[in-house]
Amino acid sequence: MTGSNKVNLLDATPVRSPIIQTEWGADGCAVLVSPRFRKAWMQRWLVPRGMKPFVRIPLEEHGSAVWALIDGKRRVGDIVAQLAGHFPEGDDYAPRVTAYIAQLHRDHLIRLHASLPPTQPDPPSADRR
Repeated sequence: MTGSNKVNLLDATPVRSPIIQTEWGADGCAVLVSPRFRKAWMQRWLVPRGMKPFVRIPLEEHGSAVWALIDGKRRVGDIVAQLAGHFPEGDDYAPRVTAYIAQLHRDHLIRLHASLPPTQPDPPSADRR
């Protein structure tokens, strides 16, 4: 394979992790509910008595706006474009949104699906016998 297989984050499609539940507060902000451990046996044996088996992650206004747009269909670039009116004028919001989505990915709250550009076949060799 020739060339690089790097994918632009703006072309990737974020998908919520199936184990993350979302609760919406009266203020319109999301609270993500994640199991403390991903494996059932770990939940059973490693969560101390009296400790809740789930972790609640409250999101602020901007994070909730991003989370609401993550539906498995929109690309990151589409989400950035739709949030243009949500951020104050003059703010450099695009890098903030992409950094936030990258952090959600690092925290395993979302997966990023990327379609790689089609690869070009290697040109035929000039050395024909």
